[in-house]
Amino acid sequence: MQNRIDQLFAKKQHGVLNIYCTAGFPQLNDTLPVMTALQQHGADLIELGMPFSDPLADGPVIQDSSTKALQNGMSLHTLFDQLAGFRKRIHVPVILMGYFNPVLTYGVEAFCAKCAEVGIDGIIVPDLPMAEFENEYRPVFEKYNLHLIFLVTPETSEARIRKIDSLSKGFLYAVSSSSTTGKDKDMNDQQAYFERLKKLQLTNPVLIGFGIKDKATFDTASAHANGAIIGTAFIKAIEHSQNIDETVKTFISGIIQ
Repeated sequence: MQNRIDQLFAKKQHGVLNIYCTAGFPQLNDTLPVMTALQQHGADLIELGMPFSDPLADGPVIQDSSTKALQNGMSLHTLFDQLAGFRKRIHVPVILMGYFNPVLTYGVEAFCAKCAEVGIDGIIVPDLPMAEFENEYRPVFEKYNLHLIFLVTPETSEARIRKIDSLSKGFLYAVSSSSTTGKDKDMNDQQAYFERLKKLQLTNPVLIGFGIKDKATFDTASAHANGAIIGTAFIKAIEHSQNIDETVKTFISGIIQ
């Protein structure tokens, strides 16, 4: 069966909206209600964060959501329990985003097998070295039809971007700048970088992340790539929500109205 991420980009090349949410946040059992609301109100793709105590690229808001989720009792085992049967109601592509340590502890093949069993389409693991993936883990990911999505930054050389493009499946995550998530940035300042990516005519679609928070930044990013990823702004929106569905509806309509 063709991977759902590939199906998405086959039918939609522009304005793809990927929203990040932390599993087990704001409350432990909010994972599926948040995902359901995201699908219902227009997210094209859901990026589900696997909470970890020692993140690298996450800004303070997402770090804090991870801490709260862990305090709520979230773990990989709990997450897979929550995701059992989720494909009966969630049809958009879903990717897990997290760090390699918990995956290694779980067992890489066991993790990939479980992802395939519940219906996960791809994984983002920012701290998995490219060479290690290529030499050791790539066959395991391919065996379970899981796309590993790599990140590129403004500092990534052309040769490395091309190498990443050859190893990635699904899409490339173009980090808009060299800071952590959630920092305010002027997307127009990154225009040269975005144009450089576009000129490379990469095999994979490109989604831009870090600093996308509203309609203006989403539209700017989408003008330079296939779409964009929103994380911090969404986490802030749902943190104190009394009605997840209404909050998600309001948030997304503000981006894609």
